[in-house]
Amino acid sequence: MAGSSNMAPGEKLAQIKRNLQEVLGEDKLAEILKTRDIKIYWGTATTGRPHVAYFVPMSKLADFLAAGCEVTVLFADLHAYLDNLKAPWELLELRVQYYEAIIKAMLKSIGVDIGKLKFVKGTDYQLSRQYTLDVYRLSTIVTEHDARKAGAEVVKQVDHPLLSGLLYPGLQALDEEYLKCDAQFGGVDQRKIFTYAEKYLPHLGYAKRSHLMNPMVPGLTGSKMSSSDEESKIDLLDSPAQIKKKLKKAFCEPGNITDNGILSFCKYVLFPLRTKAFEIKRAADFGGDIVYKSYEDLEKAFAKEEVHPGDLKNAVEIYLNELMEPIRKEFESAELKKLASQAYPVQKKKPGAAPKVNDVAGAGGDEAIPSKLDLRVGKILNVTQHPDAESLYVETVDLGEAEPRTVISGLVGLVPKEDLQDKLGVFLCNLKPVKMRGIESKAMLMCASLENPRQVEPLIPPEGSVPGDRVFVEGFESGTPDDELKPKKKIWEKLQPDLRVNSQKEAEWQGSSLVTKLGKIVTKTVNNSPIK
Repeated sequence: MAGSSNMAPGEKLAQIKRNLQEVLGEDKLAEILKTRDIKIYWGTATTGRPHVAYFVPMSKLADFLAAGCEVTVLFADLHAYLDNLKAPWELLELRVQYYEAIIKAMLKSIGVDIGKLKFVKGTDYQLSRQYTLDVYRLSTIVTEHDARKAGAEVVKQVDHPLLSGLLYPGLQALDEEYLKCDAQFGGVDQRKIFTYAEKYLPHLGYAKRSHLMNPMVPGLTGSKMSSSDEESKIDLLDSPAQIKKKLKKAFCEPGNITDNGILSFCKYVLFPLRTKAFEIKRAADFGGDIVYKSYEDLEKAFAKEEVHPGDLKNAVEIYLNELMEPIRKEFESAELKKLASQAYPVQKKKPGAAPKVNDVAGAGGDEAIPSKLDLRVGKILNVTQHPDAESLYVETVDLGEAEPRTVISGLVGLVPKEDLQDKLGVFLCNLKPVKMRGIESKAMLMCASLENPRQVEPLIPPEGSVPGDRVFVEGFESGTPDDELKPKKKIWEKLQPDLRVNSQKEAEWQGSSLVTKLGKIVTKTVNNSPIK
C-alpha cells in the first residue's frame, strides 16, 4: 500500500473513500488535505466479543493510515455501560483490555503499524468536568424526539426508553470535539447519530465534522453480522474446525450477489488487503484452479454461476485462517487466555434454571458441552494385534475401575506397539461399546492425527498421573459426564471438531486446555492437529 508521502491530496481522498458507502462533508476533507492530513476517529463500544466483521473497519483503518491520516481508536466503555447496562464496571474494564489486545492483534495480522495509532478509553475524558457540563448543555437544546431518532439504528427501541439510550447519541457527538478529529468513521447504521452531531455541535460553538460510513456487511446467515447471534458470526479466536463448520452452514445462494456475507467479506476485507490475486482451487474435473485480480471479476463470475458456492467458501476458509492464525497464536499466551475467560466468562447455571448450551455446571439435556465426556487417564497393560484385522490393535487398559477394559485402536503401522505398551494415555470412556471384527471395544484412545503428512500420536497425560484420573476442559470442571453418550444425540460428533492440539503441543477445546489435576494434556511432537 502506498505511503502518504507519495500521494497527492486527490489520491489521499480516494484512498480514504475506498469502499465506503457514503461520505458526509467530502468537500471539507478535500479542503483540509490541501494543507495537512486528516484526523479521523473510530469508536467501538466494548460489549460483545469482536468477530471477523471487525476486519471491515480494520481494513479501512489501514486505508486511512496509508493516506497519512492521524487515526484514533476509541474504546467506548461509558457507551457500553449505557447500552442497557449489559455489563458492570468491573467487567467492562476487562473487556476494554480484551478489545485493545484483540484489535491490536487484528491490525498486526493485516500488516498495520500500530505505532501510528492512538488508543483512547472513553472514561479517560468523558467523566471530566468540562465534558459533563457539555452533556448538560446539550440536554438543554436536544429534544426527546431527536435523541430517540438519532439512536434508532444502534440503541434498542422500546415504548418506554431508558434515559441512558437517549444520552448515548449526544456522547458520541461530543467525542468528535474532545478527540479533536476532522471526521468520524463508522458503519452506515450510525448515520442518524452522525447527522445529529452535525446539527447540534455547532449549537455548542463546536465545528461540524465530516462523516465516513462503511456499508453493513451481511452475516453468515444473510443478516447483519452480530456478536449476539452465534450462527451469524465467526469469533476471532474460533478454531479452523469451527470456521469450517460455520462457513459450511453460511448462506451463499448460487448467483446471489446482493445478500451474501461470503462475497461481502471478499469485497470489504480480503480483496483490499491482498497484494496477490485471489485464487480459488478446484478439481480439474470442475475447471481447475482459477484466479481473480479484482473483486468485480469475482462478483461477475459468481453472478453467472461460474463459481460454485462451495468452492468460494473453501477459498475464503483458507484466507480467513491466514488472517486469524496470528491472532490465535497471540492468544495462546496464559495471560491473554486468562483475560479472554475473565472478560467473557461462561454463564453459570442458576439454581432451578434449565441448563443452556454454554453452562459450566449443566450436564443434563442434549447440550453438547465438554463435561458430558468421560475422559480419563488409562494405562495400557497389554497390546496385541487383532486376530482378524491387520490394522487394529487390541489393548487391555486399566482405567481405575475394578476390571480393565478392552479397547480397539486402528494404529497398526502408525504407532509402534512399544510406544503403547505400559504407557499412560487419555481415553474416552462413555462411548457406546462397539464390536470391531468380533471383539467389543469399550473405550477410545485419544490421539493427535494429521492427514498430510500422515502422523498419529496418542495424547500424553501429565507426569505423576494414575489410571482413573479425570481429564476435563478448563471451565467445565464441575459437570458430570453422561453414563453413556447416546448415538442419536451426536454429542461426541458435535464436540470433536473443536478438539485439537495447538502450536505449543497442548490439547484444547475451543482454545481452553484439556487438563487433569496435575496439569495439561500434551503431545510428544505433533502440533496444530485435530484430536480424534
